[in-house]
Amino acid sequence: MDKIAVLIPCYNEEKTIEKVVTDVKNALPEASVYVYDNNSTDRTAQIAREAGAVIRQEYAQGKGNVIRRMFREIDAQCYLMVDGDDTYPLECARKMVNQVLERHADMVVGDRLSSTYFTENKRPFHNFGNSLMRTCINSLFRADIKDIMTGYRAFSYEFVKTFPVFSKGFEIETEMTIHAVNYNMQVENVIVEYRDRPEGSVSKLNTFRDGMRVIRKMMQLYKNYKPLKCFGLIALLFVTAAAILFAPILLEYLESGLVPRFPTLIVCGFLVMAAMQAFFSGMVLDVQVAKDRRDFEYHLNKICSEKHMKCEEEFHDKPEEVDRK
Repeated sequence: MDKIAVLIPCYNEEKTIEKVVTDVKNALPEASVYVYDNNSTDRTAQIAREAGAVIRQEYAQGKGNVIRRMFREIDAQCYLMVDGDDTYPLECARKMVNQVLERHADMVVGDRLSSTYFTENKRPFHNFGNSLMRTCINSLFRADIKDIMTGYRAFSYEFVKTFPVFSKGFEIETEMTIHAVNYNMQVENVIVEYRDRPEGSVSKLNTFRDGMRVIRKMMQLYKNYKPLKCFGLIALLFVTAAAILFAPILLEYLESGLVPRFPTLIVCGFLVMAAMQAFFSGMVLDVQVAKDRRDFEYHLNKICSEKHMKCEEEFHDKPEEVDRK
């Protein structure tokens, strides 16, 4: 088990990957550096290998698929994930790692939005999208995450081994954030500098297509993790619509004693029935979510025991190497 593993997902980053690997080695000389190549058509893997990184392949396209492979294959006390595009200076790497190793944080978020992101990033819709996602997730999940979409994060062993990766693409950052918040894991924010991509380096993120995927993933996770609130809101909308439609019928009945619009009255009845069904569905699912949280805590305890056993075995097998780490 590594003490610190630096994970760098890459797709066609030959212009920047050498500098990123070199900067990582300067900032964290004791760390193991893993570059996961995601079907690059340029010299990304070759350049990273020459720079001293361990190269591994992920053939299923998409950042989420790469992170799933990383988390399955690498065992470490602390993981630092950084993009291979040289947009994140490594000056804060040590601070982020120490938040995990010394303060027992489960996830450390590299907060770009509180520093230079809005001045350095040249794509205005990215700025709007990041601010929108931060506001929505913090409101829906009652969190205080400063940067939802950042690719610069540090993780504990416990987070990595209990995080089920379902996303295939760039929505993976949203999934990570909501997972940590939902299971009450310790999340820290560290302000980091951000710089725009160097000339000739092209972003793989499509503003609108990937933006819609991120929004869809957020709503899906809100439904899964907060079913009572989600279905309760749907029930409230149905009841409100029924009340608006029923009000003139009731007023007319009080005045004349007649109910001339039976179709509208029937629609009101169906809306109320749909609201009741939505509400009770949310209640049933909320019980299942509560059970899932209890099961997660049991699983987390097993993961912690597994980590301690691996560390003890490594210490007994190679005590001098462990001391150096």
